[in-house]
Amino acid sequence: MERTAINPVAWSAELGFNQGEVVSGHTRTLFVSGQTAMDAEGKPRHEGDMAGQLALSLDNLEAVLDQAGMSLANLVRLNVYTTDVDVLFQHYGVLAGRLGAARVAPTTTMLGVTRLAIPGQLVELEGTAVA
Repeated sequence: MERTAINPVAWSAELGFNQGEVVSGHTRTLFVSGQTAMDAEGKPRHEGDMAGQLALSLDNLEAVLDQAGMSLANLVRLNVYTTDVDVLFQHYGVLAGRLGAARVAPTTTMLGVTRLAIPGQLVELEGTAVA
């Protein structure tokens, strides 16, 4: 798989995401449903704790990727939904650090929403990965 970053402006790359990516030579595409701070039994965790929820949501995203034989390095698209954009930005380093460690800067959209499907959840991560 070959990835080519498309950034007509420099500011997005400085924040850890590309404006666009051309992906060629891939053979598999994985579409990952929104991952939240739910444990293996489907119980919500880290109520009121954005950093904790973000970390567990990332763990859950990585578990789906791993099950498909992929990792964060294969992520080409990441949608971030949150009930509080300002609080999420205070803890964005949790997400940026994990993506940076994987040496990946997927195209990203962040949306503030009124609520998520499970009451008390503050953040949900949805992605697309290619291998």
